[in-house]
Order: sequence, then C-alpha cells, then structure tokens
Amino acid sequence: MRFKTSLKLATNILLHSKIRSWLTIIGIVIGVASVVSIVALGDAMTESVESSFEDMDLTMITVTPGYSGAQSSMGPPGRGGGTTTTDEDELTDKDIMALRSIEEIEYMYGQISGKADVDYTGETASLSVTGVDPQVWKYTSNMDYDSGRALEPSDNYVAVIGYNVANELFDQPIGVNRVITIEDKSVRVIGILEDGESNNAVIMPIDAAINVIEDAEKDVYGSIVIKVEDEDVVESAVEEIESTLLTSRHVAEKDRDFSVTDSKSQMDGVSDMVSSMTYFLGAIAGVSLLVGAVGIANTMFTSVMEKTKEIGTMKAIGAKNRDIMMIFVMNSALVGFVGGFLGIVLGEIVSRVVIPMSGLQIGRTATSSATGLSPELMVLGIGLAMLIGVISGVIPAYNASKMKPVDALRYE
Repeated sequence: MRFKTSLKLATNILLHSKIRSWLTIIGIVIGVASVVSIVALGDAMTESVESSFEDMDLTMITVTPGYSGAQSSMGPPGRGGGTTTTDEDELTDKDIMALRSIEEIEYMYGQISGKADVDYTGETASLSVTGVDPQVWKYTSNMDYDSGRALEPSDNYVAVIGYNVANELFDQPIGVNRVITIEDKSVRVIGILEDGESNNAVIMPIDAAINVIEDAEKDVYGSIVIKVEDEDVVESAVEEIESTLLTSRHVAEKDRDFSVTDSKSQMDGVSDMVSSMTYFLGAIAGVSLLVGAVGIANTMFTSVMEKTKEIGTMKAIGAKNRDIMMIFVMNSALVGFVGGFLGIVLGEIVSRVVIPMSGLQIGRTATSSATGLSPELMVLGIGLAMLIGVISGVIPAYNASKMKPVDALRYE
C-alpha cells in the first residue's frame, strides 16, 4: 500500500471520529502549550539576566571583610555600599601590599563607603558616598556619563554623581561644575552618570571621602576592588587571592575573616538558578503531555475496535500487516501533529502576553524573543507532540495489524 493511500485512510479515521479525537487533541494542546510557554519564559528570563550583566566587567573581583559577607554587594564602585567592619576583620593597606604579588591582577585599589549629608540650595539629603582611588578607578569603571568626566589623579574635593542625585533628588538640578556641600565640605561636581548607571551614587577621591564619611580611617577599607587581565583567569585569581590573604592575615580556613566574590560567578550562579527553575516547571508541565499520551492510546484502541470489520475487509483483499499498522500509526501521528500545532499557536499567544507583562528586558535570540516563540521551539513542540502520538499509537496499531481476517469480519 502506498504512503499516500495510508495517509488518506488515516486522515479519514481522524475526521470520522471527531468528538473523541478532538477531546484527545485538546489534551495535547494544553500539554504542548504549557511546556513551550514555560521554556520560552525561562529562556527570556535567562536572556534578561545575561542582559543585566552585559555592562558588568566580568574580570572584576571584590574582597570584603567578614566571611559572613560572602554574598555582599558586588559590582563597580558606586553600585553598592561597603561592608560593616570590626577591628579584627578590617581590610588595610597590608592586605593590598600582600596581593600585589599576584600576577593575574591588573588593577587594584581600596574603597570606602558610608552615609553622609549632602546639601544643595538649602536642601539636605542623606546619601551613600563612595571613596575610590582616582588613579586606578577610571581603569576599572565602565560607567557611561551623561555629562562631565571621570575622576583624575589630581582631583581632591570633587565628585561624580548619579543621574537621580543630579536631576531628581533636589528641587534644582545639579549641573557639571556646580558645588554641593558634603558634611560641611565644598565639593565640585565634575561628572554626572547616565540614567541607570548607579543613579544615587556619589563617588569621590578616597582622600577627600575619608573627611566626610563618619568613622572612616586612613588606610582602612570597606572593600578591595580588583581587576584581572582576562575572564579566563578569574577563577584561578580568586583562589590565589584567598590563599594569599589567609597566609598574610595568619588565619586558618575555618577562621576566615574575609570574603572574595566575582561578578562572573554571580552571573553563572543566577543563570544556573533560572535554568534549574525552568527545567523544574517544564517537567511539571510535561505531566500534561503524559496525560495526553494516555488519551491518544485510549483513542487508538477505541478506533481499532470500531474499525475491526474494515480491517478484516482490507486484509481479505490483500492488505498486509505492515499496511494496517502504518494506517493506525499515521492516525496517531496526525492526532499528535494537530494537537502540537494548536498547542504552539496557544503557546505563542500566551508567550506574547506573559513575557511583556513580566517586564523582562530581552532581545531576540535563537531560543526566545520578547514577543513569542522562536522557530526552533515551534518545531520542537510539534515534533514532540508527533513523537508522543506515534509512541502512544504503536501498540494499538500493532494489535490491529495482527488481527486475523476471519475473526475481524465476524466481529460484532
């Protein structure tokens, strides 16, 4: 029997068992739509996470005091506050001197951070002020500027401020070269960061910041910021930094009083967490596909029983076992195809609604888009549905192919 004939007969069986077939198809539609929607959302979340790390330099490493601070704020100066220290675990110039022996380190400086009162045109706001080494900071910071410039080695009582501080915090906007007062010290604004670049930051040379941040001490830091030569050496550099500090600070591993974090590990950790969550939710949604598979098998067994006499007639006029089996396997594959196709349509609609509503900031990639499913995911969904249909229909089709013509013709 030719393939075209088998396909025509399989389609005929599907069309003449409308209610039962469509109930089965609905199960496949729900299963496929659930799986592809969750996968698309997971891909969008992963891409959103990666996008949020795009501007972060993955060669950056931060050392903070206190081992409990392992998950403390990360990122370039001004993107997070310092860590509260004690006399026992504070970071000092001795630590920086010890780390200078590590070859992978390209730039390094100590950083302090703390609250200070900022005055402008008679208004006062309490802001976090960050003190950095201006000789090194511009080489480790990848921030973009709305106006002005970065800190220079010769700068003293000057500051780079965030967009919100400049434009929204006070009634009067702060422009470049305007003078603000920080803890009674006059500070000239030399740069304003772009919107989204540490909007509430106030970044100063560390020598000046020591005089405006309460409890700040010379040569004592809230963190040590390190930039290595390349992303590939980050892991080895972290290990060497930890080993060097343990030795120089004369502490055992169990008594460690500092933490070392890097942005690359952070990004990998968040991406792994999102992927794990996607797989977990996809597996739960996959249960509905299993239910759909049972529905296809049930429908196929019923179809075989209803078509018993027709099977006997086809065998009596020369149809072979493989012809009968092919007809019913194609029938189950068609059920899977229709269910998969409609499931993709439903999944596309759900993705177009849910992903934009989630507020994820993503671009188009091979696996996801901001508005729906990728072509690869569509093909995967339909292919999975057809595979489930074929697997579910194999046993009923095999039973049909093994019927004896005489018994089939006498079936009531």
